[in-house]
Amino acid sequence: MGILERFTDIISANVNALLDKVEDPAKMIDQYLRQMTEDLAEVKRETAGVMAQAQKAKNDLDKNAGDINKYTELAKKALLAGNEGDAKIFLAKKQELEQQRQSLEAVHRAAQENAQRMVEMYNKLTRDIEELKRRKQLIAAKTAVAKTQDKLNKVDTSLTKAGGILSKFDRMEEKADRMFEEAKAMAELNKIPLDEAMELEKKYSGVTDKSVEDELEALKASLGLTEQK
Repeated sequence: MGILERFTDIISANVNALLDKVEDPAKMIDQYLRQMTEDLAEVKRETAGVMAQAQKAKNDLDKNAGDINKYTELAKKALLAGNEGDAKIFLAKKQELEQQRQSLEAVHRAAQENAQRMVEMYNKLTRDIEELKRRKQLIAAKTAVAKTQDKLNKVDTSLTKAGGILSKFDRMEEKADRMFEEAKAMAELNKIPLDEAMELEKKYSGVTDKSVEDELEALKASLGLTEQK
């Protein structure tokens, strides 16, 4: 398919709409750029030929018009010279040229349309290529930002995990402090005697209470056990 047969597809193509439909615009941009660059090169190659055809069609049309005027004037001169037969020949040629003119005009119109299409395609492809380049830069910038954000998210996740670990250490430290305080309290409790009387008994062991001795002697006396001196 020649480039002119693809005129409608190229002109109606909307690169932004195409990119919005694909999952990976970055990859498609490169593909579209390659295709459009190739199309633009083909347009450039064929434009010269199409423009030449349009110019030739115009020259043929101008020559036809000039020949029609020429044979019209020759027919007039032949009549003025009294040569009606010659005038008929010139008029027949003029009519032949007029019939050809319709075909020449059709060819000229087609050549002009083709030339105009080439210009439109060239301008459209140039705009699309520039738009794709702009989108490519934008996507590259967004991709870079996204990668940076992803790295930051991973760092945040690591910090969150580290914070969780530190919290566990804090709880462990609090538990250790609590156990230490409990041990200290227990040690203090162990220092307090369970029975103060028994502890005092230890303190005063070996020391005789005089009131007890006196009571003992009185008890002996009542029993007649007092030794006679």
